[in-house]
Amino acid sequence: MTNPTHLPPEALDSWTRAACDELGLDRSDVDIALILDLARDVAHGVARPAAPVTAYLAGLAAGRGTMTPEDAVRRVSSRATQWSS
Repeated sequence: MTNPTHLPPEALDSWTRAACDELGLDRSDVDIALILDLARDVAHGVARPAAPVTAYLAGLAAGRGTMTPEDAVRRVSSRATQWSS
């Protein structure tokens, strides 16, 4: 069985729609590019395993109304690009 290293854009969109349906979310509220940029910044600036955890944390902050999704991503992306452990 092969495991593709790159997901074609149409498959990512299809998965996002399916996940949104499953979670009762509106697909139009999901900015895939914003999330991928966050994951890139964290994976490169901190560590790869930190990317999904950080995406979850940003989503949690946005979902709780602590800040907008864009502000949450901007803040942790900025922190990740300045990170030195």
